[in-house]
Amino acid sequence: MKKLKLSRSFKTIAVLCATLFFTVCANAQHAEMKKDPDVIGRWDITMEKDGKSQPSWLEVQKSGTHTLIGRFTYAFGSARPISEVKVANGKYSFSIPPQWEPGDRNMDFEFEASGDNIKGTMVYTDGKSYSFTGVRAPVMLPTKAPVWGKPVKLFNGKNTKGWHTDGRPNQWVVENGILRSKKSGANLLTDQKFKDFKLHIEFRYEKGSNSGVYLRGRYETQVIDTKTGEPEPLANQFSSIYGFMQPNKMMAKNAGEWQSYDITLVGRVVTIVANGQEVISRQVIPGITGGAIDSKEGEPGPLMIQGDHGPIDYRNIVITPAK
Repeated sequence: MKKLKLSRSFKTIAVLCATLFFTVCANAQHAEMKKDPDVIGRWDITMEKDGKSQPSWLEVQKSGTHTLIGRFTYAFGSARPISEVKVANGKYSFSIPPQWEPGDRNMDFEFEASGDNIKGTMVYTDGKSYSFTGVRAPVMLPTKAPVWGKPVKLFNGKNTKGWHTDGRPNQWVVENGILRSKKSGANLLTDQKFKDFKLHIEFRYEKGSNSGVYLRGRYETQVIDTKTGEPEPLANQFSSIYGFMQPNKMMAKNAGEWQSYDITLVGRVVTIVANGQEVISRQVIPGITGGAIDSKEGEPGPLMIQGDHGPIDYRNIVITPAK
């Protein structure tokens, strides 16, 4: 009887072990099947178009259990939604309607993602195909408070020393201590590049005019006559990070009045004070905005002020870099 009981005990243990083994294997296989694809995340893209490199940006996220959606920023314009990123035969694709692009056909994208790299093609609104590559965007979230250095005057009130244009004819002039762009033309960039900083800048626009302050040359803080046209806080109006985040309160003054921004950028975390009121508080900028100089988010960059959208005046431009 003792031998019989012992044999039955071994059989019971064996069955339990086998059940446990297959359960673990099944769970592991299920976890592997549920693993998020490499494509999920944010990507800094370089588009090769007509012999020029154009910066772009892509975000892909899950909606629910399996549908992929996203956002895309092209070389100009704002971030636009992607209703679905489709997958077939190991390749991803999406299509978006034109925004500021000429023509009325969609822009079609197909690409592959592996690890921290993507590559693919874009069929533009002209029907031509262009290639692009991309790398996973850096996280750039601060782990400690910065130690600030000494304030630096970027504009001396006399001339544009320390600045250069983006290659287009220079329409910028200095009059009575004011940096002026009297007509649409070139953007103006600092010779110096910066990583983390605090910025004070004052500006004045005419009715209906439009400009912008590009932080590191990649993230546009919108400068635009909003009070005349659209009084509600929107992500493409006064004091917004263009296309990504709107202010919590509209602080725009009337056209023709001097106004100010005080901006703190650490990593990709931004705070904006518009005319003395904090309107964006420690928000994460997802990616580059349209008109960025490049998509190299992890690198220092210049301050760029937009001069290709209408008359604009600037003065008292002071930056305090982190040590």
